[in-house]
Amino acid sequence: MGARRPAGARARRRALEERVSVTSSYASGASALPLLGDTIGENLDRTVRRFPDRDALVDMAAGRRWTYAELGADVDALALGLLDLGIAKGDRVGIWAPNRAEWTLVQYATAKIGAVLVTVNPAYRAHELEYVLQQSGIRLLVAAERFKTSDYAGMIEEVRPRCPELEFVVLLEGPLWSSLSERGRSGDRGELARAQAALSPDDPINIQYTSGTTGFPKGATLSHHNILNNGFFVGELCHYTEEDRVCVPVPFYHCFGMVMGNLACTSHGATMVIPAPSFDPGATLAAVQAEACTSLYGVPTMFIAELAHPAFDDYDLSSLRTGIMAGSPCPVEVMREVIERMGMTEVSICYGMTETSPVSTQTRADDSVERRVATVGRVGPHLEVKVVDPHSGRTLPRGEPGELCTRGYSVMLGYWAEPERTAEAVDAARWMHTGDLAVMDDAGYLSITGRIKDMVIRGGENVYPREIEEFLHAHPDVLDVQVIGVPDAKYGEELMAWVRMREGAEPLTPEAVRAYCAGRLAHFKIPRYVHVVEEFPMTVTGKIRKIEMREQAVRLLTATA
Repeated sequence: MGARRPAGARARRRALEERVSVTSSYASGASALPLLGDTIGENLDRTVRRFPDRDALVDMAAGRRWTYAELGADVDALALGLLDLGIAKGDRVGIWAPNRAEWTLVQYATAKIGAVLVTVNPAYRAHELEYVLQQSGIRLLVAAERFKTSDYAGMIEEVRPRCPELEFVVLLEGPLWSSLSERGRSGDRGELARAQAALSPDDPINIQYTSGTTGFPKGATLSHHNILNNGFFVGELCHYTEEDRVCVPVPFYHCFGMVMGNLACTSHGATMVIPAPSFDPGATLAAVQAEACTSLYGVPTMFIAELAHPAFDDYDLSSLRTGIMAGSPCPVEVMREVIERMGMTEVSICYGMTETSPVSTQTRADDSVERRVATVGRVGPHLEVKVVDPHSGRTLPRGEPGELCTRGYSVMLGYWAEPERTAEAVDAARWMHTGDLAVMDDAGYLSITGRIKDMVIRGGENVYPREIEEFLHAHPDVLDVQVIGVPDAKYGEELMAWVRMREGAEPLTPEAVRAYCAGRLAHFKIPRYVHVVEEFPMTVTGKIRKIEMREQAVRLLTATA
């Protein structure tokens, strides 16, 4: 009898696991690898010791490169310079600049001394900068002097009198930037060691302001533990090693660049490649070729631009193995082209949000193409996800759409100095409510069907724009498409498709769209209005600003009524 009990217990456990996995839209990510328990600085130090002579960072636009030994030395010098200036653990240090090597140095130097890095959106104007400076209490701001049409130095001077906590402004082109590192090189190494020893992995280390598509942006506050582990496990699922070279054209100011890019690389000894200060499809393709990159990141609009580049076929992309497509829903047709034309056979889809450091789900390298084009993957290691009824909070059966929630090491500490807004997003059980509609299948794969706020109710029918967008993406003349709801006297809401046409294609008309959809989409899912545009309004991270699209659409329809 004693020998039978364990077998019976195992059978009961398997039956329970099977019953739960099949019936409930809940999943947790098992892992043979434990969570990392160190700080970002400790983790970088370990990588420097392991791979001192390997390439760490390549800045294509500046023509500069660092080995890990050189990167470690420059990070330590800057960290000591900040300490010499009086910057201490918990002080907020802002960074306002496009992608460049100095951005990365500031990221790791602040982590070494426990200063909280506040990443400022490069697209911000003066009033947005002022809000962030005041709300987070930035003490030192590192900034580019200017970039493209943005006069950063001028905007800083404009708002500085109204930001009393801002003591220091360091322009990357100015003398103070150079002097910081110079002072640090002759500094006391013991002081840096003491500063690092006083840090905890659970300390806040980063404030990232959400895109602010509605109202004032919120400052998601993230710890060493949050973002170091997320970068590490994203890299693990991409099978990164010290042999990998990752092209990062996505902005550093957001988690996609600084966590999934930089921290995924430094936690594995891989190489960070910065193709340009801001996204440029030609520069990105050139960087992949020149540096033999094995991985390429981007939001769907970036991959669309690269694939449509007139010289695309002239670039040698044969080194590519993997990469990440994320930031907004990934059209099926675009994903197929990335795999087939760019050779990214192991490309991964990631889903997440700033508040979850950011990745919650990810496809795996051995997933079928069907899984990788139709879902955002399975829950990440050491994380939990569930799909709930947005009204009751009840976990739904698999196959039913509801709000996606996530829990685990990745969930932010909270919104900086805003406990009420934190409580609205993170419940008492520490579940982060994403606001996204999702469906979990029997194998635990999740499909994002839209935003709760984006769902269109037309004549009592719930319509999910994502389904229509995927359908219209297959039209041979359509480069990209977004679908929104607009007010309608008869049905409450009607559908409008915003369309970007392929080069040389005739603009789509509502009649042409109806003819294409007839018999293939339910009548209530066929857009009544079609608006052809060159670009969509979007945030720097590539998220479509549908609220702005709706506002423009209402004005357009009113003017033509």
